[in-house]
Amino acid sequence: MKEKNITNDYNSLSLEELTKEANRMISDLESQKNLENSIENYQNLLKLNNIIEKKFQKDVKSINEKTKDSILKITSKKKQDVK
Repeated sequence: MKEKNITNDYNSLSLEELTKEANRMISDLESQKNLENSIENYQNLLKLNNIIEKKFQKDVKSINEKTKDSILKITSKKKQDVK
């Protein structure tokens, strides 16, 4: 599977779903007897890991922005209440 295809297939999934897929891939790799067959699967797992990292970073950034906005709203409301 090409990297673009992996990215497109996984873009719509949540972090939890991506993590479950990574865990499934790890279980498959652990049960492999032939290491030659495992190389492509391991490379796909690494690509999936990168996708998860990027999605996690994006989600963290979004949470930080929402938190900052909420704090600003609360502090501005408190300032208005004090006046």
